[in-house]
Amino acid sequence: MKIEEAIRQEKPFKDMKSKAVINCIYTASWLQTNMNLALKPFKISMQQYNILRILKGQNPKSASIKLLQERMLDKMSNSSRLVDKLVDKKLVDRIVCPNDRRRVEVSINQNGLLLLELATNELDKLLNQKLTNFTLAESALLSDLLDKFRS
Repeated sequence: MKIEEAIRQEKPFKDMKSKAVINCIYTASWLQTNMNLALKPFKISMQQYNILRILKGQNPKSASIKLLQERMLDKMSNSSRLVDKLVDKKLVDRIVCPNDRRRVEVSINQNGLLLLELATNELDKLLNQKLTNFTLAESALLSDLLDKFRS
């Protein structure tokens, strides 16, 4: 579906650059909505999923809240609050440093690893379905164009 149809645009865009920006914003929101729907059965948000992925990448080492914040895709997320929710769900463990009680490290546990694997399988199915019309070269080009857009 063309962006004009998706947002019910009646007048033409000012120019192609404006159209591209609106299309990026709309598509990012559309993708996030679809990914949140795929994660809903696992009772985690995209931000919580992102923290689990970061912690899996760190595994078996733990990570500080600061490191999680730096590596989050959504820089506006409250990492401490997200970690609290993951601790409550028994997906991660909080480790208080014995030498400095203010310093807290977080590590993913077996429950978190299992849930992450199941959730990742669901997201992979969704993304493979959405990217079925893309060749590998087109996927690489899209990624390169998005990198260029942010630079």
